[in-house]
Amino acid sequence: MRIRVLGSSGGIGKGHETTSFLLDDDVLFDAGTGVGELTLAEMQKIRWVFLTHSHLDHISHLSFLLDTLFNHRHHPLQVFAQQDTINTIKNHVFNWSVWPDFSVLPDQENPVVTFHAMEAGEEKTLTGRSIKMIAANHTVSAVALTATSHGKSFAYSGDTTSNDTIWDGLNELESLDLLFVESAFPNDQIELCKIAKHYCPVLLAEDLKKLKHQPKICISHAMPSDEELILQQCRTAVPDRELSLLASGQVYEI
Repeated sequence: MRIRVLGSSGGIGKGHETTSFLLDDDVLFDAGTGVGELTLAEMQKIRWVFLTHSHLDHISHLSFLLDTLFNHRHHPLQVFAQQDTINTIKNHVFNWSVWPDFSVLPDQENPVVTFHAMEAGEEKTLTGRSIKMIAANHTVSAVALTATSHGKSFAYSGDTTSNDTIWDGLNELESLDLLFVESAFPNDQIELCKIAKHYCPVLLAEDLKKLKHQPKICISHAMPSDEELILQQCRTAVPDRELSLLASGQVYEI
């Protein structure tokens, strides 16, 4: 599997895009501003989108992706998410006030997008890759995502804070080769993390003790102004694991 980082930041600015990862050339994990890094030809290859939750930094460019593909598509884009996430997107984005409802355009028989409810614990197999949702702990309904193919596994936490469900789910995998996990704020904002339900380095370190696998670990969702501090604090809190910071344009192969 090939994972391309389109965006992984907790904010925006030159060189910083919000969360979106391209799996091989046809699957998106989340659809933040990083989707704008793709060419039209690359967008046309995408067939499936998996959303971790409904927050804007993870869904903002689904709207623009559908608009761009309207006259340049070979098939409907299939979006998989929890029903709560789908409801939020339909009620508050694709509601004809904020954005057109592309699930009925150009008509109901030939839409640009189709939405498919998928809950935590469910698994979808797409051309030899098994993609699974695992319950996360965030301020809205949220999941982590895993992808497994040919004995190799990749996992992405989405937005979350202290929990057992993600780590129990990851431990059920036969192996885990690559993990993208969030740490949004530095340690001095731990109270904000508890309210906003994000990790900071000390909270992440406690939960990483639950993980039996030894994957390469990459930190996502760090606020642009605090990236280096967050990475330094993560490395201090987790000295026994290999940690790096995600950035737009990186490519990982497993």
